Amino acid sequence: MTLAFAAPTSDAIPLFLLAEDAVQTWLDGQNDAVRAWAKAHGFNGAVGQALTFPGENGVAMAAVGYGTPETRARGRFHLAAGAVRLPAGVYTLHSTLDPQVIEVEAQGWLLASYRFDRYKTQSPMAAQLVAPEEIDAKRVDAIANGEALSRTLINTPASDMGPPDLENEARQLADQFGAQISVITGEDLLGANFPMIHTVGRAADRAPRLIDMTWGASGPTLTLVGKGVCFDTGGLNLKPGSSMGLMKKDMGGSAAVLGLAQMIMATGMPLRLRVLIPAVENSVSSNAFRPQDILTSRKGLTVEINNTDAEGRLVLADALSLADEDKPDLIISMATLTGAARVAVGPDLAPYFTDNDALAKALEDAATSQADPVWRLPFHTPYETMIEPGIADLDNAPKGGFAGTITAALFLRRFVEHSPYMHFDIYGWQPSAKPARAKGGAGQATRALFAALPAALGL
Repeated sequence: MTLAFAAPTSDAIPLFLLAEDAVQTWLDGQNDAVRAWAKAHGFNGAVGQALTFPGENGVAMAAVGYGTPETRARGRFHLAAGAVRLPAGVYTLHSTLDPQVIEVEAQGWLLASYRFDRYKTQSPMAAQLVAPEEIDAKRVDAIANGEALSRTLINTPASDMGPPDLENEARQLADQFGAQISVITGEDLLGANFPMIHTVGRAADRAPRLIDMTWGASGPTLTLVGKGVCFDTGGLNLKPGSSMGLMKKDMGGSAAVLGLAQMIMATGMPLRLRVLIPAVENSVSSNAFRPQDILTSRKGLTVEINNTDAEGRLVLADALSLADEDKPDLIISMATLTGAARVAVGPDLAPYFTDNDALAKALEDAATSQADPVWRLPFHTPYETMIEPGIADLDNAPKGGFAGTITAALFLRRFVEHSPYMHFDIYGWQPSAKPARAKGGAGQATRALFAALPAALGL
C-alpha cells in the first residue's frame, strides 16, 4: 500500500500537539467553552490523549497530548498515539516543536496508517494529515513508503514470498526507479562461484538465487546485502514447530535493504547503489546439506557445518565476498541472523557492528533524530578463535552458546577485507502493536541508516 499525506483543503481541522506543561497556556488563549470542554474530558496533554472540540459544522479543532520528557522517553511517535483516536477528517498540525521533531512525528502518522491488506480488507486510519509546512514532505513520504515496503514483504507468508517472489519484488522496484537488475538462479550459481548460496537452497523446490540490483551513475558507492531466507525450517537440524512459527520473517534483512533502497532511489540520493540478496529456502530433502559437511565459499575459505540452522551467515558470506570484490565505499549487511541478539537487546533495538567509529557516530546521531534506535556491539577480536574449528577455516555454529551474535558477526567480517563494513542483526518484527508500529513486519534501522548516509559517505 502507498502511504500519503492528505491534500491541503480550506476546511482542514486545526490539530494542536500539546505537552503537559503547555496545555494551560494554550487553554488560557481559548474561550470559556473550550476550557470547559477540555476540563470536562480530563484533557491534560498526556501521551495518547486525543480530544475534539465541537463547532457549528462538526469538529472545530482537536488536540493531542505530547506528555512530559519522562513519558516521551518511554516510547516514540507520540502524535500517532493520539492520532489513531481521532475521528475521520483532514487535519493540519499546529505545534511549536522543532521542525525535526515535527518531521518525525508526521512520519509516525504516515506509518500509523499502514495496513497489511493482501488477504483481508482492513479499515483505513480515519484521520488524515496535511503535510506540515516546515517539513520536507517528499523525504518523509519516501521514508514512510520504504518502511511500508519492508513491512509488507516480511508480512507476506512464504507461500507467496519464496525466492521467485522476492526476485519479482526486486524487479518491480528496479523497474519503478530505472535500476538495473540481474539474477543468477539454481545450478548457474555453481558456475558463477556462489557455492554456499547454492548449497543452502538446493533442497527446496523453489531454486536459490542471487539478486543483484544497481542504480545511480555517479557519487560514492554503497552496497547493501540482505539475507533472503524466505523460510527457514532449520534444515536437517530441524527447528521445533514453536520456533518455526515466525520463519516467514527470516528474509527480513532483504526486506530491510529493499526498503532502504527505495528510500535512496525515491529521493535521488547522489550515490551509486548496489543491492545484493541471496534468496533461498532452507528446506529438508534428500539433497539437503548436512551437519559436519565442509563447504568451500566463494572467497575460498572452508566452513564446517555444525548446525544447518545457522544458514543465514553462509549465504551472506558468498554475497559479501562479491560485494567486497568491487571495493565500494561502504558495505552494509542486514539480517535476521541470531536469536542471541534478541536475548541481548529485545525486539526494539537493532544491534549493529562496525570497526569504524565515524560511521557509528553518524548512525547513532541519525538514530536518535529519527526515533529508530540502534545499539552498537563489538567485533570482539579475541573471540575469533571460537569460530575456528581446526578441521576447516571457519565454524558456522560454535558450540557453547556464548556470544552468539558476536561470533556470527565475526564470521561475516572474514568475508569483507577491502571496504568499511557495518552489519545489522535485526529482529524485523513488532511483537505487539505500538504507536506507528503495527504488530508484524518491521524495517528496523533503515530510517536511521537513510538519515546517516549523507554524513557516512560525505554527500
